[in-house]
Amino acid sequence: MLDANFNSWNMPAETVIYRIFYYINRARNGHLTLRELKRGNLIDAMQHADEEEDINKVLRYFSYEHFYVIYCKFWELDTDHDFLIDKENLIRYGNHALTYRIVDRIFTQIPRKFTSKVEGKMGYEDFVYFILSEEDKSSEPSLEYWFKCIDLDGNGILTRNELQFFYEEQLHRMECMAQEPVLFEDILCQIIDMIGPENESFITLRDLKGCRLSGSVFNILFNLNKFMAFETRDPFLIRQERENPTLTEWDRFAHREYIRLSMEEDVEDASNGSAEVWDESLEAPF
Repeated sequence: MLDANFNSWNMPAETVIYRIFYYINRARNGHLTLRELKRGNLIDAMQHADEEEDINKVLRYFSYEHFYVIYCKFWELDTDHDFLIDKENLIRYGNHALTYRIVDRIFTQIPRKFTSKVEGKMGYEDFVYFILSEEDKSSEPSLEYWFKCIDLDGNGILTRNELQFFYEEQLHRMECMAQEPVLFEDILCQIIDMIGPENESFITLRDLKGCRLSGSVFNILFNLNKFMAFETRDPFLIRQERENPTLTEWDRFAHREYIRLSMEEDVEDASNGSAEVWDESLEAPF
């Protein structure tokens, strides 16, 4: 049995472990059983890593580029670099893409109990679970994460009132940005059409897991940037998805962000006349 509770400052290795547990430890108890290992894809990923010279081509768990993106995102939000993030830090994620209501729900620790042990703060491990859920809402762990956030009374179903509660803030944000608002009644009809639930009066986790567009429903409810992108889908991006259907939403996001971060780093190095990646005065751990 592999235990997730360990103490190390080897951040790339820690990130790999967190990613493995995110996808494979479905019991969410911090331990991997033989049954979970057999049902997951970790053994195949390890074999791939053993055979592949370029670790960045091993997209499942081991890619250094993926780690780099996760860590840089965390470092950008952790402004005082104490390895803890509060609500105000997280609300800046993705250029203020998320609503206050969904961030509040994350910090209730309903979708996942924080490991930071500091009240009102999420640690690096907690952030890894968040970013994996946020950037690939089609995966089962992500659907479960966000379902718990929206299910305010914890009764296992999403009702009209719960959907409306989260969409209200989206509607307000659209109005503040002088965008043409989409009324909730229209959104509700769109969601029902997208999901096709067994009972149209509520949505279950089973309904969401059986629908390819489930992730877009959550974006509609609490991520305005992705909601707008969904409404005005780029034909170029659609073509890219069709050309590489094996890539996940996380793979695509990490690739884009790694290129962006690398370009920013090159510009900074050129302006500073330095090849240093990390500012040692900030005590980055590697």
